[in-house]
Amino acid sequence: MYTIKVFLFIIPLVISSRIDQEYSSFDSIAPEPKSRFAMLDDVKILANGLLQLGHGLKDFVHKTKGQINDIFQKLNLYDKTFYDLSQQTNEIKEEERELRKTTSKLQVKNEEVKNMSLELNSKFESLIEEKTLLQQKVRYLEDQLTNLIKTQPEVKAHPEVTSLKSFVEQQDNSIKDLLQTMENQYKQLNEQHSQIEKIENQLKRTVTEEPTENSKTRAPRTTPSFQMNEEKHLEYEGIPVDCATISNRGEKVSGIYAIRPTSSQVFNVCCEVKSGISWTLIQYRIDGSQNFNETWKKYKYGFGRLNGEFWLGLEKIKSIVKQSNYTLRIELEDWKDNKYYAEYSFHLGNEETNYLLYLVEISGNVSNVLPEHTDLVFATWDHKIKGQLNCPQSYSGGWWWHDKCEENNLNGKYIKSRAKTRIERRRGISWKSQDRRLSSIKSTKMLIHPTH
Repeated sequence: MYTIKVFLFIIPLVISSRIDQEYSSFDSIAPEPKSRFAMLDDVKILANGLLQLGHGLKDFVHKTKGQINDIFQKLNLYDKTFYDLSQQTNEIKEEERELRKTTSKLQVKNEEVKNMSLELNSKFESLIEEKTLLQQKVRYLEDQLTNLIKTQPEVKAHPEVTSLKSFVEQQDNSIKDLLQTMENQYKQLNEQHSQIEKIENQLKRTVTEEPTENSKTRAPRTTPSFQMNEEKHLEYEGIPVDCATISNRGEKVSGIYAIRPTSSQVFNVCCEVKSGISWTLIQYRIDGSQNFNETWKKYKYGFGRLNGEFWLGLEKIKSIVKQSNYTLRIELEDWKDNKYYAEYSFHLGNEETNYLLYLVEISGNVSNVLPEHTDLVFATWDHKIKGQLNCPQSYSGGWWWHDKCEENNLNGKYIKSRAKTRIERRRGISWKSQDRRLSSIKSTKMLIHPTH
């Protein structure tokens, strides 16, 4: 291109010089004869320039052809890639349809399991009542028989009394076996229900979230710090109201037990024995295996697994603490393996008050875990409190808040290492210590026990 421009510039100059020479001949008195060899030199120069111009145009054409070929190759590659993406999109849509069908089937199965669970729970309660009545009748007959033996030691037991006692004992054993079977079925149904909910959540996340190539593998769940035993079925009259009652009846091992607070249904709790005192766990976090950014309904009735991470449920907690005065104990461990605790006397309201919490600190080696002498109301991302800030949306998880969002939140997002940024620390499990610096938490426990 540069050569073409040069020759386009030279040609007018040559023509102009010729014209100037012709006009200058009129001004001269004696015109000199033109040289035929000079004109040939000019023609040669012009021819040479045109030749170089041709070579330049030829090179330019070859270069342009190469660029056009490259463009066609890239277009062909783009068409192939677009076609592959179209195929993958169709496959993803087909998988999505299959997942939706599976989700619908699981939802139907989940409803069936829920109905069966409610039916079994109703039967379980009726059997417990029947067992209690039969036990009372057996004790009454035993007392009558004992009095009869004392008053008439030489007289043998009446055959009808013996037969009746044998019949009652057989009925009692049958009821115990039936209760054992019902409880095992109830436990299996609860496990199936939890598995179905877990699969449903995974399917929903698979459908709604875009998969990433470098997804991180979840760390294996670690064993809780206290040893769990199998579920105990106490052979005492009635069912204990909390873990302290179980301890008073001779059970001194941490584990999962069935309790029935006053005016409440039977449910399982995790009991932890500390220095001979059995505490009822209401919250436990250790490895991030359970999502705590749940709905109001989940926080109301509880979620998670008692042998892992869980939230007992505000209604269950309320049913326990309304029986007497209770102490709340909070245990924390940070990523430097430093351990802290704080104990409070407290009052917990009902759902109409948004489970209002009022605390007074009793003891501990860390302060400001929760604000004292302040009305704290419970809120979640789907249950906003009138006049309160949107703390759950900013901080993650359901928690007790007041007129400003505090950065003490034990139900925040679990971060599997020490948080680096302030925003990350704020959304994670955290509390403000005495120096007011935000600290990230590795594990938490919340426990309650009747005040002595």
